[in-house]
Amino acid sequence: MTPELQRMDWMPSPPLAPIDSPLDLDHLSRMTFGDAELEQEVLAMFAEQAVRLVAAMTALPAESGALAHKLKGSARGIGAFAVADAAASLEMAIRTGHDRPHAFAALKEAVAEVRAAIAAILKH
Repeated sequence: MTPELQRMDWMPSPPLAPIDSPLDLDHLSRMTFGDAELEQEVLAMFAEQAVRLVAAMTALPAESGALAHKLKGSARGIGAFAVADAAASLEMAIRTGHDRPHAFAALKEAVAEVRAAIAAILKH
């Protein structure tokens, strides 16, 4: 017996051109179906998660690859593509053993920028 195939709705991809903000708010709106309250809830959860994951990477360096991967997925989900790219770079640095401190510093900077943007959004 073969499983029934289900049609999945088309989901837009992230923008190809860079955006000026650390957050792609159009992407976030699409992911939350335009629900402003849900957007704020998701942003607050991501800001907290990002801090916890970066702290865990510092405390548990052996787990950094898995933690970076988790952060990358969450960041892509909300439109924090600079964080996702920095997390992917850290994953690669861990796999190759090249320039891990620089990649981690870049990730921390990207997280700080997106958290500042989130804080500004949540204050409104």
